[in-house]
Amino acid sequence: MAGRFVYRFNNERALRRERVVRDRTNPLDIYSDSELIERFRFGRQALFDLIEEISPQLQHGSDRNAALSPTLQVLIALRFYANGAFQNTVGDMINVHRTTACRAIRQVSLALQHRLRNYIHLPTQEEAEKSRQDILLKSGIPVIVGCVDGTHVRIQAPSEHEYLYVNRKGYHSINVQIVCNSDMGIVDLVARWPGSTHDARILRESAFQWEFEAGRVNGLLLGDSGYPLKRWLMTPVIAERTAQERHYNEKHTQTRNIVERCIGVLKRRFHCLHSEMRMHPERVCVIIAATAVLHNICVKKRIPLLIQGELVLEADENPVAPAAIREDIGGRLIIYHIINNL
Repeated sequence: MAGRFVYRFNNERALRRERVVRDRTNPLDIYSDSELIERFRFGRQALFDLIEEISPQLQHGSDRNAALSPTLQVLIALRFYANGAFQNTVGDMINVHRTTACRAIRQVSLALQHRLRNYIHLPTQEEAEKSRQDILLKSGIPVIVGCVDGTHVRIQAPSEHEYLYVNRKGYHSINVQIVCNSDMGIVDLVARWPGSTHDARILRESAFQWEFEAGRVNGLLLGDSGYPLKRWLMTPVIAERTAQERHYNEKHTQTRNIVERCIGVLKRRFHCLHSEMRMHPERVCVIIAATAVLHNICVKKRIPLLIQGELVLEADENPVAPAAIREDIGGRLIIYHIINNL
C-alpha cells in the first residue's frame, strides 16, 4: 500500500504543470520608429504619450503573478487593432497567454473609450471655419463643415437577437455612423446599432442631429442619397434635369469622398475593423470607439500610414433610401440656392 501511495504521489507531481515565467521582450527595445508604426501604428514618442495618458487605468494593485505593465498592455492592444489577429496570436508576440492578451485588449479599449469625448466632439468655431474654407477651395460648395456616412464592421453571429445584426449584404455587422471634417478627423461617432438598422435612422436618433437642429453648428453636412434632405444636410439630386444639377452632383460626390477615404484609412490602419470580430457585439462597439480615438490621435500627430498596398475605401455604391423619406422644405431651398450659385 505504501508503495502504491508513493507511486501515485510521484505520478501526480509529474502531471502537475510547472509554473513558467516567460521572457516578455519589450518591442520598444527592438524596433525602429518606422517598424513601430508599421506594427503598432504609432511611433516611439507617440507610444510614450499614449501609455502615459492611459496608464493610470491599466496599473495593477501589485506585481504578483508577473502582472503585465501598462506598456505591454498597450502594445498588445495596438497589435490586435492593427492586424485583426486572434488574441492568442497577438499574445504569442509578447509571450503571454491568450486570456492575458484578451484582458489587456479589453482594459486598453475601455480606457480609450472613456476618452472618447476628449478626442471626438463637435467642431469648435475655429475648426468649423477651417473645414468650411478647405472644402470651399476644393469643391466650390460653401459652408460645408463635414461629411457623414455609415460603414459596417463584420462580427460573428451573436447568440441573442441574431437576425437584427444581418445587414442588407447578408452578413452580421455593427452599423457605424461616422462624421468627419476636411482633415479626415472624426467629429462624431455612433457605434451601437445592429447591421440591419438604416443609416437614416441612426442619424435621426443621434445626438449629433439635434445639435444641428438646434443651430449649435454653423455649417452644413454632406450625405449620400440614403439620408433625407435637411436644412443642414445636403444630399445628391436624385433625378438630374439640368447641367447645373449634374455639376452639383459631381462636386457633391467629389467632396463626400472625404468621409469614404476617412473610413478607408480607419479600417486600413486598424485592420481588426476590416476582418470579422469574434466577440460579443458590446465588446466590438468598445473596440470601434477605441480605434476611432486612436485614429484622431494619428490625424492630430500626423502619423503616417506605413502599410503596403492600396487603401480600402468603404464607399456604399448603392445606398438605399428609407422607404418613407421626408424632405425638409428649407433644405430644398438651400440646395437649389447652392446649385444656382455653384
